[in-house]
Amino acid sequence: MVEALVSGEAQVAFCGLRPPGHHAEPEIAMGFCLFNNVAVAARHALDSLGVERIFILDWDVHHGNGTNDIFHADRRVLFASIHQSPLYPGTGPLSDQGSGEGVGYTSNLPVPPGSGDAEWQSLVEHVALPAARAFEPQLVLVSAGFDAHRADPLASCLLSSDSFAQLALRVRALADSVAAPVGGVLEGGYDLDALASSVVAALGALEGGSGAPAIDVHPLAAEAAGVIGRYWPVSATA
Repeated sequence: MVEALVSGEAQVAFCGLRPPGHHAEPEIAMGFCLFNNVAVAARHALDSLGVERIFILDWDVHHGNGTNDIFHADRRVLFASIHQSPLYPGTGPLSDQGSGEGVGYTSNLPVPPGSGDAEWQSLVEHVALPAARAFEPQLVLVSAGFDAHRADPLASCLLSSDSFAQLALRVRALADSVAAPVGGVLEGGYDLDALASSVVAALGALEGGSGAPAIDVHPLAAEAAGVIGRYWPVSATA
């Protein structure tokens, strides 16, 4: 996928993989994940394809702890994870913003159980994406989990299939603004009907979307902007 994206063969791509990958760490499998698929994709682009800056957005309802740890001290990857907290695997507080040379290149954006579009869309639109625009990635990757859907049995968020279309529209707008290709990698999703409809909605938006609806700044986004704004030009006032 990344070879097709980086070569210009494709502008948008998606890998419908199983098992998912974002919990897998360099030396251990966990959380249904054997290999960290999005991290493999990113590392291949960095090490073999000449890409210097990659933005990874993880919108799976669980924190992408494996991806977080793999790129924790790597300035070449800007990683943002929006996830329910508390929830498995219990990682990803707002205070975790990277380490070493990578301080500021990790953005953890936890939301409480019961969160819906007001929280999710605002955190992406007003916090994660402004930082990404300033980073100017050459490749955008999405850890596309669909278990924040209200029908999913493993979490307690309230998104709909259209919510994922809106998230995808926002990501596509980011990618277009920095002239970068965008690739999605399937993560979680455990209600099969919700998963299927959400994937279809997101792929349609990624392929041909022209912009998501405006969203008000949520207090969670304003709080997160106060942290992320130490490193990136992010400013949001509820």
